[in-house]
Amino acid sequence: MADEVLARVGASAPRRLAGVGMLGFIGVFALYVVAAGSPTAGWTVFLVATGAGALALAMRMWQATQNEIELTIEGLRSTDGTEIARLDQIEAMDRGFLAFKPSNGFVLRLSAAQARSWHPGLWWRMGRRVGIGGVTPGAQSKAMSEILAALIAKRDM
Repeated sequence: MADEVLARVGASAPRRLAGVGMLGFIGVFALYVVAAGSPTAGWTVFLVATGAGALALAMRMWQATQNEIELTIEGLRSTDGTEIARLDQIEAMDRGFLAFKPSNGFVLRLSAAQARSWHPGLWWRMGRRVGIGGVTPGAQSKAMSEILAALIAKRDM
């Protein structure tokens, strides 16, 4: 029962391709501008760093979005085995319009700081905050947040 998946959030193939494709385009375009001849040495360094960074981020996003996030009665985990947040650690959830959260997602506030982790396009964790979402469909994230809100309310009763 504790291992039963209540909700699942993952990036669809078109969303993955769009996100990775945009980052890849930025990287390739920045490096193309350098190859075509940039005006000064400062711009060359900036464009090479931007291009290399965007290409590295595209590769990282491609790898991260192969996994999915699963909600169980115990908490959130990734399909690669990473524990994102246990239910007993979650203090609050913010899904509001003005919240500092990933696109199509929500943010959790934990009771204690956890190790930093970043999976571009899927989830991130910095200190006591965990962001879920990115290139994930809004309907899946909304369903997961509703079920998670119900689990938190049940736990607090």
